[in-house]
Amino acid sequence: MDSLAVIVTTPPNHHFTETAFQFIEQAIEQEINVIGVFFYQAGVLNASAHLTIPNDEFPLLPRWQQLANSTNLPLYLCSTAAEKHGLIDESQTQTKLIDSAFTMAGLGELVQLHTSAERVIQL
Repeated sequence: MDSLAVIVTTPPNHHFTETAFQFIEQAIEQEINVIGVFFYQAGVLNASAHLTIPNDEFPLLPRWQQLANSTNLPLYLCSTAAEKHGLIDESQTQTKLIDSAFTMAGLGELVQLHTSAERVIQL
C-alpha cells in the first residue's frame, strides 16, 4: 500500500488548502495510507480556533477536525511557524488559540514524515 504525507503551507482561505483537503479525502477513499499532515508557514493558521471565515467561503476547521477524529490522521502544527503567526506565546506554551485536533510539532516530525512516506506533496 502506498503511503502519503501532505504539507500544507497555505492559509485556510486559500484555494490550495481546500484542494489539499480534498486530495487527502480522495487518497483515503482510495485506501492510500495518509500518514500525516504537516501545517507549515501560513498553513498553521488552519489550526486557529478563533479564525472567522466568511459565510461564502469553505470552513475547513470543522472538516479537519472531523477527518482527524474519524481516521486518526495526525495533524502536525509547526511550533515555530505557529509562534510567528501569533498562535503561541514566546515561552512556546500552547494557548487556547489552537484547536485541539492539532498536535504541536517541530521540523523533526516533518523529516520523519518525509522519510516514512513513499510520496510527499506540498500545497
